[in-house]
Amino acid sequence: MRRWLVWNAVFRLQEGLKGHPTYRILREMETADRLSPWEMEELRAEKLRKLVEYCYAHVPFVRMRMRERGLEPSDIREPKDLGRLPIMTKEDVRARRADLRSEVAGKLRYFSTSGSTGSPLTVDLSKQRIASHVACRQRVGRWWGVSVGDPEVALWGPPLVPSYRDHLRTMRDRLMATRLLSAYEMDDATMSGYLDILESRRWRQMFGYPSAIYLLCRHAAKQGRALRNSGIKVVFVTGEVLFPHQRELISETLGCKVANGYGGRDSGFVAHECPHGGLHVMADTSIVEIVDSDGQPVPPGEPGEIVVTDLYSKEAPFLRYATGDIGVSSGRACPCGRPLPLLDRLEGRALDVVYAPDGRKIPGLALNPVLWKVDGIEQIRVYQKRVDCFHVQVVRNEQYQAACEERIRSGWSEILRAPLDVTFEYLPKLSSEPSGKSRFIISEVRRERDLRETTAII
Repeated sequence: MRRWLVWNAVFRLQEGLKGHPTYRILREMETADRLSPWEMEELRAEKLRKLVEYCYAHVPFVRMRMRERGLEPSDIREPKDLGRLPIMTKEDVRARRADLRSEVAGKLRYFSTSGSTGSPLTVDLSKQRIASHVACRQRVGRWWGVSVGDPEVALWGPPLVPSYRDHLRTMRDRLMATRLLSAYEMDDATMSGYLDILESRRWRQMFGYPSAIYLLCRHAAKQGRALRNSGIKVVFVTGEVLFPHQRELISETLGCKVANGYGGRDSGFVAHECPHGGLHVMADTSIVEIVDSDGQPVPPGEPGEIVVTDLYSKEAPFLRYATGDIGVSSGRACPCGRPLPLLDRLEGRALDVVYAPDGRKIPGLALNPVLWKVDGIEQIRVYQKRVDCFHVQVVRNEQYQAACEERIRSGWSEILRAPLDVTFEYLPKLSSEPSGKSRFIISEVRRERDLRETTAII
């Protein structure tokens, strides 16, 4: 009864007061889920044509870029034609923000990204763009048999500082049976309180950063708290790379599946996992390209940077937007039968790379297979000081042995094809980013190279 009431009254009223066409967009998405692959391609090509025509007519930045390349809207007819346009970078968004707004746009809201790489970004979002993100969440929830109104715990965001708006948000969350917990405050006492909340009622869904939920599940195991009967049907995670050991512990602790999602304020709601395990690109809302360092597409199975064109962003467009993330596309079809293409995997941020002494750039996640063979690591953060020098911060348990250091050092030396100087620091816990996220690789080599390149340009 609560679910029906929230969906048909509370949530509908909220979205209507905000002017968000969420319900209309959700109906379009659910219709798209029933299309054939060919019909899906036709739909996204039509949406792309309308987006490019609008942007050429009303968005100064896009019009300038297209004219510089001698392009007319008629030159971009389908997704494969996007390669004729230049890639849009985060620096373009910072430097040309005013020119990226439509000359006939309605009211736009600005948001800041979390800045997990150290460079927060302010972006303008239209009501339609925000509504498409909200609709995507509801679309995916229905894949998993849950909906707004089903009791939800969200482990998300920075410390909660009470304000007038927060009191209103708290009232709304109570009506919609949502409990928001700060992912930034993860000390033992706070996590014990969070476990009390999980045991206080029958929840249906959980949402948050994988690292935060993993820490909470690990704390539950230490305390011998049984959460498999908490009622949670699915755990939705996003905002970070989901590691296999995190998925395994979360699933085992809560007795449910973990559904991985990928997206952001700037990139939009890009992809999400279905109950069959397929990481589906929201092809009717976003066109995703996987490209090499020259902006050229790479074949399925090969890693490249994720470039996104958001089809609902016309009033402040993200057209061939470089996300800074690394992904791998898949050529297979999902058993679920949806006409949405798949990503094979996500490999973290393009900036979170390791620089080898021989000049290679290696995704930071390439170091992980060595760590998976080492028992006793509960949390880890890696700092690359020089191409042959790493400092590793570790939170360990009783299974960790002194020999683990040499196993890590020799394994990474093999991957980087050179002897490495690896130092270790053992801590009771690792701090999170201000957003509540947790980073695995922090390369100071990248910062030094960027500084040299910037100095050379100046």
